[in-house]
Amino acid sequence: MTYVWLVAGFVLLIKGADWFVDSASTIAKKLSISPIIIGLTIIAFGTSAPEAVVSIIAALEGNGDMVAGNVVGSNIINITLVLGLTVIVAPIAVEREVADRDTIFALGASVLMLLLVGERWYSGAEDSIISRVDGTILLIGLGVYMYYIFKKAKRAKVSTLDDEVRLKVADEARSAGWAKLIIVLMIGLAGIVLGGELVVSSASEIAVALGMSQALVGLTIVALGTSLPELVTSVMAAFKGETQMALGNMIGSNILNILFVTGLASVIMPLAVSRIIIFDMVLVILATLMLFIFAKTEHHLRRSEGVVLVLFYLVYLVFIIWRG
Repeated sequence: MTYVWLVAGFVLLIKGADWFVDSASTIAKKLSISPIIIGLTIIAFGTSAPEAVVSIIAALEGNGDMVAGNVVGSNIINITLVLGLTVIVAPIAVEREVADRDTIFALGASVLMLLLVGERWYSGAEDSIISRVDGTILLIGLGVYMYYIFKKAKRAKVSTLDDEVRLKVADEARSAGWAKLIIVLMIGLAGIVLGGELVVSSASEIAVALGMSQALVGLTIVALGTSLPELVTSVMAAFKGETQMALGNMIGSNILNILFVTGLASVIMPLAVSRIIIFDMVLVILATLMLFIFAKTEHHLRRSEGVVLVLFYLVYLVFIIWRG
């Protein structure tokens, strides 16, 4: 029965995130918010919502390893599996600013998390604590990132859309009533919260039954489940030709997972993290660095590079399962 609740939790997470993102995006359009802000903030926050809810619940239950494992595992999945499959579906032409700034910001966030989490390990301690001070530093980093995004959005006005597209967007937004949008938004949020609770509790029971560590559960089962919204959103965007949205969603989600999810969870409750997770944090940095190199190479992500990214994840998955 535990496995049934786990699957039910994933379904609620995915569907809840889907409704949340769709409703929030339509509300943004009704308020004439720039499409770039919609993609880099609302969509990224929406697809990161499962990670946030799962991590907050895990933090309140004292599962620091599951929080760190969820964030780190989700980021590895986003860079390798999600982006890899997206690029295989449709190669992505990378904007110079994305290659030069956004990927660097994602790399910097990963390094910052490693430094904050590993501060006690450097002195020989067996475990570490992501304190409320550490969480505050991460949230300040989130503020800097959001300032950068809004500043970036000002350089890409809604007026860059042609008249036909602008009128279509406006008509679609007006046709949706406020009451329906808000109701669906709240239902989506409720699905995310309830789904998160089911995933954390079920995954914890499975971990105990199978003798798995909380870190392994967070890096595999929970990370894969909470990354499904990013996977579905990015692959569907690629099928529709919205490759820039797919890339922005992935990079934005990774940054938010570290700065927002880990920051908020550790401010609510300091997180005790075991030493084993440091290897996975280094892999996040290496995977992000690999993405930076691919993006800088003629500013284009090719299908062959997508295959490399997917293979990277499969090798990593086999390793962490073997590691236990």
